[in-house]
Parts: sequence; structure tokens; C-alpha cells
Amino acid sequence: MKHTLSIAVLAAATAFGAWTVSAAEPNTPVAKVNGQDITQGELKFAEAEIGSELAGVPTESRRRVLVEYLIEAHLMAQLAEKAQLAATPDFETRLKYYRMRALRDEFFENKVRDSVGEAAAKQLYDDRVKSIPAQQEVRARHILVKTKDEAEKIAKEVTGGADFAEAAKKYSQDSGGESGGDLGYFTKGQMVKPFEEAAFSMEKGKVSAPVQSEFGWHIIKVEDKRDRQPPTFEEVKDQITASLIQAKLQSTVQEMREQAKIEIVDPDVKKAIEAEAAAGAAAEQPKPEEKK
Repeated sequence: MKHTLSIAVLAAATAFGAWTVSAAEPNTPVAKVNGQDITQGELKFAEAEIGSELAGVPTESRRRVLVEYLIEAHLMAQLAEKAQLAATPDFETRLKYYRMRALRDEFFENKVRDSVGEAAAKQLYDDRVKSIPAQQEVRARHILVKTKDEAEKIAKEVTGGADFAEAAKKYSQDSGGESGGDLGYFTKGQMVKPFEEAAFSMEKGKVSAPVQSEFGWHIIKVEDKRDRQPPTFEEVKDQITASLIQAKLQSTVQEMREQAKIEIVDPDVKKAIEAEAAAGAAAEQPKPEEKK
């Protein structure tokens, strides 16, 4: 299975571009090098090849960078033609390899990526949203001090009418004191246990008695409680689609491998594959205490 995954990852890496170039006709020229056209189609393939390397380039500059990349590529290719480098055995091997890669990418785009539509992504989203249990969120403020005496004094102030946010700015030794001790919304498992237990047991608008944690003493005010809302489909559509494409790719490659006759000739590679397969099979075996 690890071999299948590695091929899947490589295919996805070359077939997914960092962004999408113009949808103009593939033969539309975008530049010329010594009279030779650089086309929109070439720009698309260059994007798929090096787009991920341009993540730090401003979006508005990426098209220009791609064109510059292709200009340099054309210049070197033209000089290679003049030097008759296309006649070397190494070039023939390289050309054969690039043809295989191009065919692989065409297969991926036509038989894998394009087979996963938005409807499938929406169905998976709906199924997952239905299975997500309601999860309560609490929005709280807190004031953190070193001693219980300090905490009790401050708790008395805020329960007596002092503004909690202002008290947090004045007294809290936590960096969040500057924002009035506001912690935003959080769910269970995000805070230390004593703090969490106090916050989730309190009613909205209430202020806690001093609560001790490993960080010191907290006074907590619960500002709000609500059920956490799942992300919208638009927020996760790309992520879900990518996961469906990856799953489709893995199953397709696995099916192809099972139907193909594959022979590993290199003895070292063969030995490594057999050892890896044996290790994987051993890992999947239940431990003695797991057997029934």
C-alpha cells in the first residue's frame, strides 16, 4: 500500500496547480522567443510543473514569472537544438520519460480528477455534518494571578460591580489581560482541566470563585454558551474535493497494480519491497491480547 500512496502523491503533486491560468485558447501566444511562440497552453503546463514553488510570489506577479520561466526554457531549448543535443541517447531516454509523465497526467485529469464532481463533495459534506454530534462552546474571560488571596480580593471586586474586562487589564498576569481577559470561544479539551470544568459548569454571565490550575489562580466570567456550528460547505468544499480525488486516485492505482504484471528486476529494490511488505503485514496482525 505504501507504494500505491507514493505514486498517488506524486501524481497529485504534478497535476494540482497552485492557481489557475487564463482559460484562453491553448494556442494563443503570450510571448515570442526568436519568432517562436510561447502559448497559453504552455503556460498552463508550466503552472502545473512549478506553480507550487511560487507560493511566496504575489498573485499578481505569478503569470509574469511563469512567462519569464518559459522564455528561459525556450532559449535553452533553442540552443540545445543548435548543439544537436536532441540526437543523444540521454535525450531519447528523457523524452520517453516525459512522454510517460504527460500520459500519466492526462489520465489523472481525465479519469480521476474530472470524475469527482461537486455533487459528490456535497453528499459527503451532508453525510459528515449529520454525524457530527452537537458540541458546546463557551466564551469566557479570565483574570490570572499568583495567589489565592489576590484572586479572592479581585473576585470580590468584580462580583461587587467592577467591570471584569477593566479588572483583567489592571490585575491579570496573563498576556490576554490587555484584551480584557477575553479567551474567545473554546470547546472541551482546549483548556486545562480545572479551568475547563469550572467554565462549562457555570451559567452565562456568572463569575467564578477562584480556580487553581498549574498556571496560578483564575477568576472566570462566562460571557456566552452556544452549540458549535459546523463549517459551511463553501468553507470546506476544496478540502473535501481534494480528499475525494486522493481516495479515487489511490483506489484507481491499487486496481491497476492488481491487474498488471509487475516484475521488480533489481535485486536490492526487490528485497526492500519484500521487507517492507512483510513489516506491513506484521503490523496489521492483532496483538495476542487483542485476539478473542
